[in-house]
Amino acid sequence: MKTKELVIMALFAAIGAALHSIIPPFLGGMKPDMMLIMMFMAILLFPRVQNVLLIGIVTGLISALTTAFPGGQLPNIIDKPVSAFLFFTLFLVFRKSQKTAPCAILTAIGTILSGTVFLLSALLIVGLPGGFAALFVAIVLPAAAVNTIAMIIMYPIVQTIMKRSSLSEPA
Repeated sequence: MKTKELVIMALFAAIGAALHSIIPPFLGGMKPDMMLIMMFMAILLFPRVQNVLLIGIVTGLISALTTAFPGGQLPNIIDKPVSAFLFFTLFLVFRKSQKTAPCAILTAIGTILSGTVFLLSALLIVGLPGGFAALFVAIVLPAAAVNTIAMIIMYPIVQTIMKRSSLSEPA
């Protein structure tokens, strides 16, 4: 693991923490998880297993500390590393293109997978404040849309910054 990768991933985690903590909760304490965008961005830019494990654990811990979901600490700690590796697997399957559109589609799929893992683990561990389907439709699907739009906006900007500052290497 390179120091510059660690520093950039730490910045992504910090930005994700800020976004995660300022988004207000709704519908039973659940809120769209903006931390996922930063985790996915780190995986897209630094696609190595050790980086995926690290960013998954770090974002899981930060999400657990900033969650508004009652009893959502453990589901967040479970969700993020699992989602990170699911996203990484999808990325490896579709690695041929690092253009914005495929990355946005991967973000939508990754957000849906993450929401499903979170809701299932919360259901099994602490219970849900509403029905699974209602929470999925009211929280996960809108979060997938928001995260996809955010990735469409942010990914080209981050790619340009990384190239101009020679911080990224070809993956």
